[in-house]
Amino acid sequence: MSPLPPLVEPGPPLTPAQVSRYSRHLLVPGMGIEAQRRLLNARVAVVGAGGLGSPIVSYLAAAGVGHLTIVDDDVVDATNLQRQVVHSTAAIGTSKAASAAAHVHGLNPDVSVETRQVRITPANAQELLAGHDLVLDGADNFPTRYAVSDAAAALGIPVVWAAVLRFDAQIASFVPGHADAVTLRDLFPRPPRPEDVPSCSEAGVLGALVGQVGSIMAGEAVKLICGFGEPLVGRILLVDALSQRTREVPLRPVGAVVDLPQHEPTRDLVPLVERSAEQVREALAAEGAPTLLDVREPAEHALGTVPGALLVPVGEVLSWDELDSHLPDGPVVVYCKAGPRARRAAAHLVKLGREDVSVMTGGILAWIERVDPSLPTY
Repeated sequence: MSPLPPLVEPGPPLTPAQVSRYSRHLLVPGMGIEAQRRLLNARVAVVGAGGLGSPIVSYLAAAGVGHLTIVDDDVVDATNLQRQVVHSTAAIGTSKAASAAAHVHGLNPDVSVETRQVRITPANAQELLAGHDLVLDGADNFPTRYAVSDAAAALGIPVVWAAVLRFDAQIASFVPGHADAVTLRDLFPRPPRPEDVPSCSEAGVLGALVGQVGSIMAGEAVKLICGFGEPLVGRILLVDALSQRTREVPLRPVGAVVDLPQHEPTRDLVPLVERSAEQVREALAAEGAPTLLDVREPAEHALGTVPGALLVPVGEVLSWDELDSHLPDGPVVVYCKAGPRARRAAAHLVKLGREDVSVMTGGILAWIERVDPSLPTY
């Protein structure tokens, strides 16, 4: 496709100090002084100050994007530091948005920063995003992604979007107002069930991959703001960091989707009994102790487990079409890290005819918190 028109008009002339700071941009074919003035005049909202948000805010600030609004309601945790490189050990327990803003202030005084320490919802998304030229969505969950996409479409604001898990990533730019314009709902018309889409905290993510993907997103933002190159519009870039291969998939509109249910209405709901971590501890000490079924991945199991638990990853449990030889007789308690995978596995066991199946509420994290704090939290 031909380059899209620039999103932002040029701002004031560059000062001598700015000519020096951005000189390597000024030498790039297709950019030059006018493009840099557009960057300095741009207002960009960054949703999420985590794995993707870290390289996004770093490279947009370094590029001289004049204003950044950072939206994130979370606080820095030790488990974030493996990939969320704008935060330091000293920032643990503090606001991610404020920590990212401090990083931007130290990197480039030309950039003004506003922090919004709230979670984006359909109720507040338009208010949070209005007045910006572009949105970069580095959120890690579908409700936030849909809220951002829907609000930006209503406001006519382009969105650069990505999702990352383990070794894989997807990246696209959604630009309204032109033929065959698409949004996130054209890519995912129906939201998946939470248990079908594990988070980074459940499945892990290669830290360097979010740096790679966030940098691509920042590059998309610069191209859209300045109006050069070929943005990822109407196509999805797929990145496989394990083989270091990329490929593209075309994306076309699928039509408006209205009042979508959160999940497929035809899915069977299986009522499940839940036990607290304390109740599981008591059951293990009593006569007729249950079989503990750990449905996490082997790498998680190796970090620590409930003593005596049988490891069978959830994918393997879901592949069973009968129970013979898989589990001992008697009650079964299923657990994972926090709950979603355990509920899927337990529901499958019930459908196969197994009685006396329960789920340990809160998973291994609850066990660590309330029964065995010697195990590491991850």
